[in-house]
Amino acid sequence: VMENIDETPFRITRTVQALGSALRGEPEHVPDAGQGSSDRISSEPEKLWFKESSAKNLQNRDFLSPTTVLNTLYADGQVPPAVMGRVLSLKGCGVLPVAGGEVMGEGLRVRVDRIAAFQKVLSGVSAYLKPPSQRQGGVVLNCPALHPKPNLPSPDTLTLGQLRTVLLTDHLGALLRRQGFTVSCCPVLPEDSNIIVFLRILGVDWPSVPVSWTNDEREEKMLEALQNSPYKEREETDGGRRESEEKKMEGEKEWGTLRVNLKRVFQEEQLPGYDPSLGTCTVQRDSVSHLAQLDRATADCTVSTATAVHVTSCQDEFRQQQIAMLWRASGATLTQRHLVCGPVKTPGSHLSAAQYLQLRRVQMKEASEMKYGEQVEGQTWDDIIKVMTSATVRFELLSTVHMSPVTLDVQREGSVSTKGPRGGVFVMYNCARLHTLFDSYERGMEKGETLDVTDWLIHCVSLSVSQGEWLLLFNYLIPFSELLDQSGQALECDGGARVNLKTEQICKFLVSLSKDFSSYYNRVHVLGEPLPHLFNQMFCRLQLLRALRELYHRALDTLHLPPIRQL
Repeated sequence: VMENIDETPFRITRTVQALGSALRGEPEHVPDAGQGSSDRISSEPEKLWFKESSAKNLQNRDFLSPTTVLNTLYADGQVPPAVMGRVLSLKGCGVLPVAGGEVMGEGLRVRVDRIAAFQKVLSGVSAYLKPPSQRQGGVVLNCPALHPKPNLPSPDTLTLGQLRTVLLTDHLGALLRRQGFTVSCCPVLPEDSNIIVFLRILGVDWPSVPVSWTNDEREEKMLEALQNSPYKEREETDGGRRESEEKKMEGEKEWGTLRVNLKRVFQEEQLPGYDPSLGTCTVQRDSVSHLAQLDRATADCTVSTATAVHVTSCQDEFRQQQIAMLWRASGATLTQRHLVCGPVKTPGSHLSAAQYLQLRRVQMKEASEMKYGEQVEGQTWDDIIKVMTSATVRFELLSTVHMSPVTLDVQREGSVSTKGPRGGVFVMYNCARLHTLFDSYERGMEKGETLDVTDWLIHCVSLSVSQGEWLLLFNYLIPFSELLDQSGQALECDGGARVNLKTEQICKFLVSLSKDFSSYYNRVHVLGEPLPHLFNQMFCRLQLLRALRELYHRALDTLHLPPIRQL
């Protein structure tokens, strides 16, 4: 089914692809409109064009093909008139309309028709607030930090590195569900256990089972599967047994004498990226319990094609590779990937997850009392402080590339700032400003002081788009849909054992949006004096800000952070 050019939402990827095709002189310089997959980047194309994002560069261009590229493509870097004509008349599904362009010292720069783009985006905002297409398939998200070893983890035994893996699993699950995947989290935990209650405080809705529940049948099934596995080691001489004992599963007490050759598993099944030092290991009870939980989660994942993602700390990566190969040896055929998190460092102190959360909560309460005074009391403020603490913790642990270490300031005399452009509090504060703005607007409407914004398109015929408004639309509203799609896109790419899902991007996006929105909001008095000749401008600004408010809600929802409506 051909897409209608007028109805297809603008996509940065499609625009860059079309500009690249026009520059190379390919006859069909618009991406194939018939395939939904054209929203996705099949592979990183050669970089012929760059989308601008800085306020300085957006003053005179939206896309740039640098002089170095032009010198590679054309003699003396001179763009032929026919090529220039193709670039300036660019059209296609999802392709932003071009208003003009010219070759300057820095390269070929192109400007988008900002008024046309502004009107089209804001008259169909919902398409920009969800992934470009719904994906198929199931994902089992396994969080080794939450498995009993053999005791259930508690908030006091959970390390900050392990907490990072739990929050990352939770965020990834929300993103993948949004993209259409069926997601099953592993392991299930006893309902109302300390760890479940602790995770709930942070907004994590982890799957739970009644306290009386056991997984004994599945454990027996997994043990039997390993005993019948082609990778099971036959009884050996004492010398061989001693050698294999050295490869015993890390950190476990011996249980039985069943040994499995893990190296043969990944070599014979041609699974790249596994540690060559994985040898023969003795199967332990904790490992069988882990496999039984994975088996249960896979059974919950009713989709035929499923991928398991083990979200593990770098310290536990070797052990998790052992578990993954044991699972494979038991007959599990689904694709397994490892998302590895760097360590969390706290110079000068050693805190458990429970102590860290309590410290941030106390600091958040003190910062709120300093700013808002005696009104900081009662249930409403308790709820606000709870959400703001959760936001602080999530942004501190999730804003860094997952492979990299995170260093936290956990000194008691330190403070969580309620101002300043860093982290969760700043993001939540700016989201609350949007709610306050619309509360004021709606009160004015009730009193008859302002007009209804629903028929805004009538008022935007002679619209001029300011630099600040274009920056918010072009850097945030238009790209958000493709940002939501990235984790699923990366997961579907073939690769070795490790996978990089760019899990930091939503947090970074929200902090950057909040900086630019804050700058705009402080500069522009959106609900100024309701003078008739300024209604036009006010309507369009309100429509943009209403779309941004919804964008905040959708992005914060992937972090399980409810918006705070007033501060």
